[in-house]
Amino acid sequence: MEKGNETLMADFILLGLFPQMKYVGVLIHIIILAYLASFAGNLILLLLIWMDLKLHTPMYFLLSQLSVVDLALISTTVPKMAINFFSGRKNITRLACGTQLFFFFTLGGAECILLTFMAYDRYIAVCKPLRYAVIMNHAVCLQMAVVSWTGGILASTAHTSYTMSLPMCGSREIHHFYCEMPGFMKISCADTSTYELVVFVMGIAFIVIPFGLIMSSYTLVFLSVLRMKSPQGRNKALATCSSHLLVVSLYLGPCVFMYMTPDSSHTPKQDQIGAVLGTIVTPMLNPLIYSLRNKEVLEALKKCMGRCCD
Repeated sequence: MEKGNETLMADFILLGLFPQMKYVGVLIHIIILAYLASFAGNLILLLLIWMDLKLHTPMYFLLSQLSVVDLALISTTVPKMAINFFSGRKNITRLACGTQLFFFFTLGGAECILLTFMAYDRYIAVCKPLRYAVIMNHAVCLQMAVVSWTGGILASTAHTSYTMSLPMCGSREIHHFYCEMPGFMKISCADTSTYELVVFVMGIAFIVIPFGLIMSSYTLVFLSVLRMKSPQGRNKALATCSSHLLVVSLYLGPCVFMYMTPDSSHTPKQDQIGAVLGTIVTPMLNPLIYSLRNKEVLEALKKCMGRCCD
């Protein structure tokens, strides 16, 4: 009984980011810079949306939710990775591991749902502009935010509770820089074939279906854009939609690779590359993608800077 309790309470070992890499320290410093850039970029975007009344629209409300998710997502993994690297330690307690796993799945699921709602918002704005204010009212926007967060929490609770209850045999080394579900299944001595099927089904629900809905929305959007007579309206619609499609590709692409393909088809190193793209690079690029290609955000930034200089 005591041995069982010991096993249950024992720490896990995070092998870190590309443990075989010769100059991993340089990469860690680059990732820390990316973390700071992501934190600053998303925080600035949130402040601009909050301060500028012109940005108090459904599109920017959903974008603010995306910034909150990105801030929390990158903060879930990078700080612990940096602490372990600079301290020379690799352990993580079971409680910390479960907490990290819970927030990672919650935020990942919320982002998938949120990206789908953002595509729906663009579909209504372009294809049904006269009804936009009625359909995308304040209550609907709040409901979208609640559904996104609730969906992520429910899926994460199920995944985390099952994953953390898996019996571990022998090695407790996780070949990653954060606690992740596939890593747990690899070191578990239980038969996880049924759970792998559940993960695949959940992947369809949170990755494939959202991607299909997003592509369907934008197919209708582009067909509507082609019928527009105003070049300005066409360019504005295309700029907004292309920004969102780029974000969707950057985020869902690595998710498909990591969670919708067999473990045997990719190595731990490839998994880490996908994780870096999805959890570090994408949150850093999102504010840049939405601000550099958006005149309203740039105008709000110029106005804010003008106030600060006065």
